[in-house]
Amino acid sequence: MPTLERRDSVFVLHLGDGENRFHPDWIAAVGAALDEVEKAEGPRALVTSATGKFYSNGLDLEWLFAHADQHQDYVVSVHGLLARMLSLPVITVAALQGHTFAAGAMLSLAHDFRVMRADRGYWCLPEADIDIPFTPGMSALIQARLTPRTAHEAMLTARRFGGGDAAAAGIVDQAVDEEAVLSTAIGIAQSRAERAGATIATIKARMYAPALAALRERDNPLG
Repeated sequence: MPTLERRDSVFVLHLGDGENRFHPDWIAAVGAALDEVEKAEGPRALVTSATGKFYSNGLDLEWLFAHADQHQDYVVSVHGLLARMLSLPVITVAALQGHTFAAGAMLSLAHDFRVMRADRGYWCLPEADIDIPFTPGMSALIQARLTPRTAHEAMLTARRFGGGDAAAAGIVDQAVDEEAVLSTAIGIAQSRAERAGATIATIKARMYAPALAALRERDNPLG
């Protein structure tokens, strides 16, 4: 399960050491960690990281298929997490040490910055291949955070981007050696930790207003 630690002004949220899928309990644990970051005072920033092969493999489809009657509520909770990260009143950095797929890739896009391992691991939106359309909220998030050309290719072709290609496409800000992923992300966060609070929250809210509105749609989140 996710755990939170603090390194001076940087909170590091460890997502886990498995596939880190969006199980309801996992979503709740991440939300509780974000509560702690948001309630803290003074300079602060957030880095999310994971251990092992995956940063996050996205939705917990096994749980979802077993609880089909909760489909809409589950999507609302996923959207809520994406909106929360996108609008968090601190600078956020995703340290992508492993595969970052589907909703996991969308979670990375909800961060302000992304650092990815250069030699192994893929960033991918596989929805076109697995026959699951993006919700309006997910589409809005992706298109708000990627260039039109990159969003078009990523969404329609389900291309798997390695670290170098992801950096060239603007999906991530840097692609670095494996041992430098977390330290680079922490360095980015540390250098921007003074920018926390109401002003950052307002800038994000206004910058991403359409995407946030789509993600927070509760009556018809599936479109």
